[in-house]
Amino acid sequence: MNDRKRKLFYLAAVALLLAVLLLLLAFDPEKGVDNSLTLFGIILTAAIAISSTTFISNFMAGMMLSLVSNFRPGDFLSVGEHFGRVTEMGLLHTEIQTKDSDLTTLPNLYLITNPCKVVRKTKTVVSATVSLGYDVPHAQVKTLLTKAAEEVPLQEPFVHVANLGDFSVEYRVAGILKGVKKPFTTRSKLRENILDALHSAGIEIVSPSFMNTRALSVKKHIIPDSQGPDAPDHPAMESVVFDKADEAESIDKMHSRYKLMGEQIKIIEDRIKEADAEEEVQRLQQEVAWRTTSIDRLGRKIEEVGG
Repeated sequence: MNDRKRKLFYLAAVALLLAVLLLLLAFDPEKGVDNSLTLFGIILTAAIAISSTTFISNFMAGMMLSLVSNFRPGDFLSVGEHFGRVTEMGLLHTEIQTKDSDLTTLPNLYLITNPCKVVRKTKTVVSATVSLGYDVPHAQVKTLLTKAAEEVPLQEPFVHVANLGDFSVEYRVAGILKGVKKPFTTRSKLRENILDALHSAGIEIVSPSFMNTRALSVKKHIIPDSQGPDAPDHPAMESVVFDKADEAESIDKMHSRYKLMGEQIKIIEDRIKEADAEEEVQRLQQEVAWRTTSIDRLGRKIEEVGG
């Protein structure tokens, strides 16, 4: 059952529920209706009203989310302790796919009663933190971290001194990621670049409280061998774990395109009615025929993918 049919089903169910409630409340013992039936109707009405409180609340919350439209299938959504990509939006619940590729169902009432953070598709800020000793010049650190962010690449990178601890200085490097599709992979790449940049400059990523029980030379640095084997090139994490979210986003885009094409055909048909020249009419009719073929093809594709 696709999203539109599911919403219609929920609407019909609520309408039927309201009709039953009205019928039960309409029983009048003074007009010949048996008292026992009236009592049964009152009890049943109360039971339905109590049990449907959550149902109605989630239904109204789903209607509110549909009207607000602050997120769509495929968006990264964070609410409470839950984070993932939206895969399905129903009138009673919203489903997200987590970074473990698991599916989590969230009641719509939960979404409107808790702050929701939606990662913008156009851009977001990717950041990482690292703690270094007070003996490392902050100007050198800023230069190295900025270079690490630029090689990701992140746009407009910046470095802040986030905290002055008792034993170390905490730096935060961040930059703008355009076209948010792989935030986890990008954040991992940023941290890899930080390791490479600091180790290449001979800077140990340990605070002065670092202790090691092994007997080491004063000149021995805790830095891995730069001549080690190259790491294997793995596929991006997002392409593996967010398969259903990618499919939901693709279907949502097809629905939007289908609606837009229908509106464009209607506009052209209105222009045909206003056109005077025969050549202009024929040209517009050909355009309508071409767009109609395209929208029919898109409609069949939506049906094939179960949208």
